[in-house]
Amino acid sequence: MFRHFFVMAAALMLAPLLANGCAAGASPSSSDTSTTSAASTNTTSSATAPCPKGSIVCDGDTRQVCDGEGGFSEQEDCSPQTCVPGLGCALCEPGSGSCNGSTSTVCDEDGMGYTDFLCDPDQGVTCNPDTGLCEGVCAPTSLGSSYVGCDYFPTAAGNVVMASFHFAVIVSNASQSAASIKVTMGDETISTTTVAAADVAVIKLPWQDELKAEWSPSKLVVDGAYRLRSDRPVTVYQYSPLEYKMGPDFSFTNDASLLLPVNVWTGNYRVVARNHAGQMPGQYHVTASQDDTTVTLSPSASGNTVQAGGGVSADGTGTIVLNQGDVLAVKTASASGGPDLSDLTGTLIAADKPVQVIGGHECTFVPYNKAACDHLEESIYPLETLSNEYIVTAPLVRSGADTVPRARMVRVVATEPNTTVSYDPDQPGAPTTLVNAGDYFELEQSDANFEITASAKVIVAEYMLGQEAGIGDAGDPAMTLAVPVAQYRTNYLFHAPTSYEVNFLNIVAPTGSSVTLDGQAVTGFAAIGSSGFSAAQIELDSSGNGDHVIMAAKPIGINVYGYGQWTSYWYPGGLDLKPIAPPK
Repeated sequence: MFRHFFVMAAALMLAPLLANGCAAGASPSSSDTSTTSAASTNTTSSATAPCPKGSIVCDGDTRQVCDGEGGFSEQEDCSPQTCVPGLGCALCEPGSGSCNGSTSTVCDEDGMGYTDFLCDPDQGVTCNPDTGLCEGVCAPTSLGSSYVGCDYFPTAAGNVVMASFHFAVIVSNASQSAASIKVTMGDETISTTTVAAADVAVIKLPWQDELKAEWSPSKLVVDGAYRLRSDRPVTVYQYSPLEYKMGPDFSFTNDASLLLPVNVWTGNYRVVARNHAGQMPGQYHVTASQDDTTVTLSPSASGNTVQAGGGVSADGTGTIVLNQGDVLAVKTASASGGPDLSDLTGTLIAADKPVQVIGGHECTFVPYNKAACDHLEESIYPLETLSNEYIVTAPLVRSGADTVPRARMVRVVATEPNTTVSYDPDQPGAPTTLVNAGDYFELEQSDANFEITASAKVIVAEYMLGQEAGIGDAGDPAMTLAVPVAQYRTNYLFHAPTSYEVNFLNIVAPTGSSVTLDGQAVTGFAAIGSSGFSAAQIELDSSGNGDHVIMAAKPIGINVYGYGQWTSYWYPGGLDLKPIAPPK
């Protein structure tokens, strides 16, 4: 359905040309409608300016190419097709549609074909017979491009945690009306619930045993993902598992992920994961939103040693067809020369229809020689939404009565060859060059806040250290992705689970900009080099339901994280996901 958004955008872009075409096409005669190379002798009236040279206008079903002097260098009868201003002969006008029950059939952006879209009643969307388009607050043209949406696919990943702990999603509803939530798996309805306005719902879901199973080979799991739909825009987080403690038992291996709605999925991703560790594999999971989705895997230099299965070869290559809700799980194998050499990070995922990619690890040590291992997972941003500018901030942790910065690993992944990287403030000894697309380097155990600027689009990930490696008697490895500065927002609804011992929020804002958290002004910002940005790190109040609202005068970025004994979670608090052009 993401294509529908761009179809409508194309139609809006053509509107000015449509108006121009009527003016330019009214003056000349088109009695000879054959294609010609000679300029027409007809001219426009003195009151009408000539249309720009090379522009395409229409006189009925006649395509005309303006010569810039009031005439036409070319004319063509489009019959039995139609003429579209700015485009020429086409089967249909881009963005136009028709209804067939709850299906909207929409003319493609090139005007040469049609695409069907289900106006999903479970998302409160209907087909308007007057426009032929899907309408409603959850229609793609209404949602925009951000982490807020109506259609999600929660997907469990390999995790050694005891099955008595719960895989779960938390749904936050920031709208003025209650949201009806329906969770399915294949054709089976798993859960229905209502989330009141400005409230949250915790939905516990059965583990998908084939996906949760540890140390298993790569595999394709039919209907392996849940599908969560809402009739109001919501935000969704998945927890693997939800609890870090139940009775006397600790889970020991947790993480959480901000899920991205289907309307911002694309078919292009670079994986971010972590090195193979002992028996524990790094992993990524690809989930399809449509039937007959072809996924092609091109491993990075470190991602070519995997446990074969599900159509994936031992070298990490494969072309696999998925249907809606199917999940492809890819796992590392131990590479010769040492268990830490095999890492799926940088692998290219290319699909012909929108997919979701979640990267991470079953249970890993960070660094490799410090206890204890913990589960990692995070939804990966599509390549189209990445940028070359990021700001990373260290997590805080309690140390006695104080809160202090805690070191973490920072990983930079290239999407283009010969990518150079710089830092502000400078990070002595930090790598500055990535030779191949898919290559990565890592800044080890830094507790600094700094800006990363690259010559091309990159992905930036951060990893918490194991409890024995860091300050403070809490936490273990967790993973987040840094938010591109170009995807910052002025408002967020985000969630921090109240079941954890302590939760924190990191904010990056333009220096001097005003920010409020739950209606109170945020203070304590510290400048980050000469970047023009400042950071604030805040311990969150856990007395409410875990939902928080942040507002800012200018776009800001946020990350949310928390600790329990021997475990932690970390995820972006939200972001825009609009397409970003590559840097020049």
